[in-house]
Amino acid sequence: MDSIIEQLSNTSEIKVSDIPDIDLYMDQVTTFIENKLGNEKRDKKDKLLTKTMINNYSKAKILTPSKNKKYNKQQMIQLVLIYYLKQVLSISDIHDLFMPLFENDSKNDDLINDVYSSFLNFKKDSAKSVSKMLEEMSSLIEGATDNNKAKENEDVKMLLTVLMLSSQAQACKRTAEAIIDNYFKSDL
Repeated sequence: MDSIIEQLSNTSEIKVSDIPDIDLYMDQVTTFIENKLGNEKRDKKDKLLTKTMINNYSKAKILTPSKNKKYNKQQMIQLVLIYYLKQVLSISDIHDLFMPLFENDSKNDDLINDVYSSFLNFKKDSAKSVSKMLEEMSSLIEGATDNNKAKENEDVKMLLTVLMLSSQAQACKRTAEAIIDNYFKSDL
């Protein structure tokens, strides 16, 4: 568990200042994201971002269209946010969430930068809070398995930990969806 907690605290991030001030072609975008967030992959063979994904995000209107096949700093921020959000939310939910922010992206550059910087801070805090939560879960699991055969079975303890984390993740996901449904959906 200690190595898992250490891995959580060593996550990658792309700061606004890391993103080039020049517009990038799609190949440069995918390479940049891969280089900066590559250690976020569960499996080294996975792709974080592909040309097809980027095109699909544009079609779904969750990524503002490229200009002359190049992507600017704001679009790079959008792609990083999409990368994180799509692990939990549907493309439709991301669309609803982004609509107010990205409708007039040229007017909202500073706001998007601020939102993104805040997100990075929250991301760091989340890793710390998961670490603390794992410690608390460990105590709960020890107590729950105290009087039975599972006490000595590490597999059972890890199963219970995964079940507790999954339950927590589900509750967080449902809360995010409820916020989107109540504050961002225009068709309700």
